[in-house]
Amino acid sequence: MDETSAPETPNVKEEVYVTWTSPSRLFKRRNKEYFTNIGAIVFLLVVILIFAREFVLVAAVLSIVFLIYVLSTVPPEDVTHRLTNLGIESTGHFYHWEELAEFWFEEQWGQMLLILQPRLGPRIIILLGQLDKKKIQEIAEKHIPFREQPDKSWVENAASWLSKKVPLEKPQ
Repeated sequence: MDETSAPETPNVKEEVYVTWTSPSRLFKRRNKEYFTNIGAIVFLLVVILIFAREFVLVAAVLSIVFLIYVLSTVPPEDVTHRLTNLGIESTGHFYHWEELAEFWFEEQWGQMLLILQPRLGPRIIILLGQLDKKKIQEIAEKHIPFREQPDKSWVENAASWLSKKVPLEKPQ
C-alpha cells in the first residue's frame, strides 16, 4: 500500500469535507535591498571562511544563498488539499487524525497558515489560500485539539529576535 495515498478502511468510507487549492509554500517577492544586504553579509562571511581555509563551508554558504535566491524569485505552484473524516491530504501525502497531536493557525506575510503538529516528526504547514480558517477549525477540532497559542522553542524565539534586530529589508 502506498503511504502517500489515503488507505481504505474496511468499515469506514472516506468522506471529503473540504477541498481547496493554495500555493505550495510561502512566497514573498524580494526587492533589490534584500539581495544587497544578503550579498554583503555573505561576502564578509566568505572572506572570513577563506582566511580560515574552510572551503567546504564556503561552498555550503554559497549553495544556501543560491537556494534563498531561487525561493525568492520563483513563485510556488498551486496544490490541492483535502480535509476528510480520516485525515488531511496535502500534496499527495495523507496524514491520519491519529498521527496528529494538535493544530493551530498563524499568519505570515499576509497569508494564513494551518500548522499541524504530528506526534512524531516535523510540523506540517498548509497554506489556506482564500479558505476561511473557521471552516477548517470546526472540522479539525472534532478530531484533534486546537491550540490558540503554540509553545515557541528557543530556536523560534532566537530567529524572531534576530529578524527584528537585523532586518534585511525595510518593513512595508
